[in-house]
Amino acid sequence: MGGFLFVVPPLVGHVNPAVGTAAALAARRHDIAWAGHPELVRGLAGADAVVFPCALPEDGLSRPAGLKGPAAFQFLWESFLVPLADAMAPGVRAAIEAYDPDVVVCDQQAVAGALVAESLGRPWVTSATTSAELVDPLAGMPKVAAWLDGLLAELRHRITGGAGAGDPRFSPHGVLAYTTRALLGPVELPGRVWLVGPSVGARPAGPDDFPWEWLDASALPTVLVSLGTANNDAGARFLNAAAEALGGMADRVRAVLVDPGGVVEHPVADTVLVRGHVPQLALLERLDAVVCHAGHNTVCEALWHGVPLVVAPIRDDQPVVAGQVVDAGAGVRLRFGRADAARIGAAVEAVLDPAQGHRKAAEAIGESFRAAGGSKSAADRLETLLAESAVTGVRGS
Repeated sequence: MGGFLFVVPPLVGHVNPAVGTAAALAARRHDIAWAGHPELVRGLAGADAVVFPCALPEDGLSRPAGLKGPAAFQFLWESFLVPLADAMAPGVRAAIEAYDPDVVVCDQQAVAGALVAESLGRPWVTSATTSAELVDPLAGMPKVAAWLDGLLAELRHRITGGAGAGDPRFSPHGVLAYTTRALLGPVELPGRVWLVGPSVGARPAGPDDFPWEWLDASALPTVLVSLGTANNDAGARFLNAAAEALGGMADRVRAVLVDPGGVVEHPVADTVLVRGHVPQLALLERLDAVVCHAGHNTVCEALWHGVPLVVAPIRDDQPVVAGQVVDAGAGVRLRFGRADAARIGAAVEAVLDPAQGHRKAAEAIGESFRAAGGSKSAADRLETLLAESAVTGVRGS
């Protein structure tokens, strides 16, 4: 049996896939620990999770709502991921020294984990919770790529004194990519990328306060609207437009609208249920469509259940993921900034129309996800690396 340390950023969509993989390893009697934000990790992995705390930047983590395109990419790295890595690095180092893991599993956006693990000579694996990096979004922007390389070189010098040379986003030991070719498409992948499929597993049960009786009271198709947990500021106009659109379709659909920031104006139609949070995995089993921002986690969970999508990407990896959904035939894309009630309503009508084949395409992708193995396949890969490390003796001093 081995010890695995999961290094994760304070982002729900990045922790959830790791939770499934960690649970699969724990079921095989491996030891699991985490380096990250204790409250978030324990809320998703369970109250008894062993968590080594990592600090957040003194100025916190926030992002302007209006940034898009290159400006959003620059801000993501320069003002979000790099400061996060600087803040997390001491905690990651302390975790490795105290826990002495056999393998470190580093989220692709928790680059401190990769830098510290490599500098200490520990076997480490990349956890790629989104497919955007796999398709090399900077291939046509050499100046931007060079800028990022310089940023990472400076970060490495600060954290490790310059030790190590690998790309912290792609471990040479292996990359767990939580997707499949059915969604990713025919792109050329870096070496040793394992397409394990989404890690959609059981999670600790939260408060069971969802009004399931409301869901059971009608046979109308049900649509979920969610922009994730990090888009409250940007999402107000879109969520209100969605409430208007779906409320106007009261004779054809009902909707569950997730509004964690309380931005939806009331009253709304009786066929639109507004909730601050929902048990998404349990709900997906009973849905007919999902309207979302093309966050990789939500997209994969929907497709796992064969549910077609309306995707309105906001920034970061979301345009890439949205393009993959459309190219696979599993959904309809909207421009987030121009998505009014009429456009949202028409898109929902389209994905619910059996003649357009979106449901069938979503179900085919879901079948590929389950065949790939998800958390079980990820655990298999990590166990193989554990065995390889035992043979080669790749460990720090």
